[in-house]
Amino acid sequence: MMTTPKRTPLHSLHVELGGKMVDFAGWEMPVQYPLGIMGEHKQCREKAAVFDVSHMGQVILRGENVGEKLEALCPQAYATLKEGKARYGFFTNAEGGIMDDLIVSNAGDHYFVVVNAALRHQDIPHMKANLDGVEVTEIFDRALVAVQGPKAEDVVGALCPAARDLKFMETTLADIMGVECRISRLGYTGEDGYEISIPEDKAIEITRAFLAHEDCEAAGLGARDSLRLEAGLCLYGNDIDQSTSPIEASLAWAIQKRRKEEGGFPGAERIQRELAEGASRKLVGIKPDGRAPARQGVEVQCLEGNSIGQITSGSFGPTVGGPIAMGYVSAGHGAPGEKVNLIIRGKAQPAQIVALPFVKQNYKR
Repeated sequence: MMTTPKRTPLHSLHVELGGKMVDFAGWEMPVQYPLGIMGEHKQCREKAAVFDVSHMGQVILRGENVGEKLEALCPQAYATLKEGKARYGFFTNAEGGIMDDLIVSNAGDHYFVVVNAALRHQDIPHMKANLDGVEVTEIFDRALVAVQGPKAEDVVGALCPAARDLKFMETTLADIMGVECRISRLGYTGEDGYEISIPEDKAIEITRAFLAHEDCEAAGLGARDSLRLEAGLCLYGNDIDQSTSPIEASLAWAIQKRRKEEGGFPGAERIQRELAEGASRKLVGIKPDGRAPARQGVEVQCLEGNSIGQITSGSFGPTVGGPIAMGYVSAGHGAPGEKVNLIIRGKAQPAQIVALPFVKQNYKR
C-alpha cells in the first residue's frame, strides 16, 4: 500500500521558494532550491542557511527523575545534565548496537528530546515501555527549523537577542516576534547555529523573517548531507545502525566517564569490552585521490588486495573541493595517511585514510 508522504508546516513556503520536493523518511521535503546544492552548502559555510527539520520527532518527557531513568536506556549521563543544557546521545540495544541517536535537553520542568524522523515509530514506544512513571508526549503542533552558519547568530539574534547569549549545546525558551519558541544552540552542519521549535501556525512567518536577512538563504537535504559529511557527523542508517557499537563508530566521546565505568545500560558488556580492548573495526575518514566519488557500499581494500571494509557515506565535499567519504575498516588499519584502494565499478581507485572531520567544526563554545 502506497502512503502519501506527510507535509511539514513549512511545505507551502518550500514550494513558493522553488524547492525540489522528494519523499524522505515518509515526509515531503526539499532536497534543494534554485540556488542548488553547491550554492546552499557554500551559503551555510560562509554566511547562514535555514533548513526545515520539522520531520524530526519532538518529544516531551515529564515525571520524577527523568534523567536517571533515561540512563537505563542510554550510555549518557543524563541524571547530571544541568537545566538549560543539551547533550547528544543514543539508545543502545542489548547487543550494544545503536538503536537511534538523539539530542536530550533538560528544560527544567521536563526533558525535551529530538529523535530521527525515520525512527520515531520505534523510539516513542521504546520510551513509553521503559521509562516507568514518565509521561512521554510526542508533539505534532510545532515546526523545527535549523539556522546554521557563521552568520546564524546575527540572523537569529536580530529577532531574538536572547539567542546571542547561548553557547554550544545550551537551550532556552525565548520570544521571537511575540511567539514563545524553544531555541537550542546546536545543529548538524559543523557550523555555529540553532535549532528552533516554533508553534506550527507561526512557522512560516518566523522562517520568512530569518530569510529576509541579507546573509540568509534556504537550504535543502542535499546540502545538509554534504555539510554533515564534511563535519564528520554520522547519519543514522548509513554510518550507524542496530549492529554498530558506539566504539566502532568513534562515538566513545559521547559516553561520559561515569557511565563508561558503571555501565547499567543495554549492551554495556560489549561497549565496556570494546573500550578496554578495542573494537574489531572503526569508522574513519577516507579521501579518494581522483575526482570520482565513492558511494555507500563501495569496498575498501588494503594495498595487498584484501578487503578491509566498506564506505558508509560518500559524496563531493564542496568546501574540500573533491570527493570525501566515511566508512569502516578492520582493526589494524585506519591510521591517518594509510593508503587504500576503493573498488568502484570493478576498478581499484586509490584513496587514503584521513582524520575526521574534513572541515573544522565552528561551534560557539
